[in-house]
Amino acid sequence: MTATEKGAVLLAISGIAAPIAGYLFHRSARSWRSFGQGPFSINVEAPGRPGSPPAPIDPAVQAAEVRQMLEAKSARRQQRGEAPLDVEAETRRLLSNAESPSAEEAMQEELRAEVRQLVVARNERRLRQGLEPLDVEAETQRQLADLIGSN
Repeated sequence: MTATEKGAVLLAISGIAAPIAGYLFHRSARSWRSFGQGPFSINVEAPGRPGSPPAPIDPAVQAAEVRQMLEAKSARRQQRGEAPLDVEAETRRLLSNAESPSAEEAMQEELRAEVRQLVVARNERRLRQGLEPLDVEAETQRQLADLIGSN
């Protein structure tokens, strides 16, 4: 077989095999797109209207979850060689803050203070890099709007 004949055979096989392979890949792609979908998948949003208020939280479940997270935090601190948290006292503090009427306002202020600290730290890094500093208050407002969707 000459080189020209070999090239013709290769082109013929490629001309037949490539479209068939493309068609089969296209058909299998539909199957892969639906893989992991369905009523029990993680991507399915919980039922409810977008503007509806969230369902009430059972205080016992909330207390159990808070205690569980604090125990995990305390265990991580102990692994690092730090003093463990007083889980019971911290649980009482957090749950009492959540129940007080001004707790949401206090949490908002804590969040604002934390975001402001992050913006100040970012500003200091920018200054060390020789970049233009950010307006701390405007950037704090923007970050809060991104986090909680308000001004």
